[in-house]
Order: sequence, then structure tokens, then C-alpha cells
Amino acid sequence: MAAGKLSNRDGLDRREATAVLASACPNAFVIAGLGSAAYDLYAAGDRSSNFYLWGAMGGAAAMGLGLALAQPRRPVLVLTGDGEQLMGLGALATIAAQRPTNLAIVVLDNGRYAETGMQRSHTALGVSLPAVAAACGFAWTLDIGEMEALAPLGARIEAMQGCGLARIDVRAEEVPRALPSRDGVWLKNRFRSMLGFPPA
Repeated sequence: MAAGKLSNRDGLDRREATAVLASACPNAFVIAGLGSAAYDLYAAGDRSSNFYLWGAMGGAAAMGLGLALAQPRRPVLVLTGDGEQLMGLGALATIAAQRPTNLAIVVLDNGRYAETGMQRSHTALGVSLPAVAAACGFAWTLDIGEMEALAPLGARIEAMQGCGLARIDVRAEEVPRALPSRDGVWLKNRFRSMLGFPPA
């Protein structure tokens, strides 16, 4: 199918939604799951407090947990897709058990595995990631289908109101890729420098 013609359901524009959310979370450290979430975050405006994962399917939430525990005075946002988060479901249980007050997982859910050919993901077949997070014991969960809900979501993340997960319903469509650096060492050292640590 042609780019932009894959959607068979309503949903928000993922690039616009990411830009609004990123703007509403100026103080957050942001971990972007591999693939489209990283492209969307980079397109919204690169900053040293962004960390883009490459080739770490399912690892975004776990990395966000580690960062949240190490930096408890700053909000941590994990921005990822439904396929990536489905790969790391176990991390949700660990996050709930640790109960960081400064961690939010935001899932851009298009119901597809976009990086491997737009096959339907489990969320298109009835799996609810907010329900999974709630069952694990997250402090709050949200299911978002309107752009107007994103600024309040950002305010909640900035206020560090307990660990939470928000699902944003986005259209299943291909958008032009905006690629951040693929140099993992450079990304790591930039992030470490922003945190006040030397390169390693």
C-alpha cells in the first residue's frame, strides 16, 4: 500500500501528538523506543535529554525504570510503540513493584509492527496495555484519543504523580522517517554529559 494509506481506523497524527507531548514535558528525560517512536521524538526537536534506542526491542521501559530510580528528582518519560512495549511486558510488573513516582510510559499505539511490514500487533487483536499496567499496579493509566488530552498528560508527567502508563491511539500510517544519530557511543556520551557524568 502507498505511504499514508495504511490506516483502517481513526487515530491521532503521531508526529503531531509527539510534538505536543514533548513540548508539554520540557524537564523530562525522554527514552525513545526503537523505530517510529524515536523518529517521532527526533522530528519534534532533538535535545540532549532525549535518548534514542536502536536495536533494543522491548528495552525502553526497563531503561526508563533504571533512569527514574537513579534520577528521582526529574520526570522520566518513556515514549514507545505498541509493538516495542508488547515485547517488554515483564518490565511493567517490575516498574509497578518498584513504584517510582517520576516514571511515565507513553505508548503510541497504531496496532501495527511498523518496522517489519505493518503487520497487526496484539493491541489490534484486543490486548489493552493500560489494563495490563493497571493489573500490575501502576498508580495511573490513561487511554487517549484526543489531542486536547496531551497537554494535561504532559503536566501530569512533569508533576511526577506516580508511575503511570498512557496509551495514545494513533493512525496506522507510514510517515517520512526522521533519523537521529545511529552512533550509540555518541548518544550514550551525550546523555551522560547532560547528566553530569564523564564519557565512558
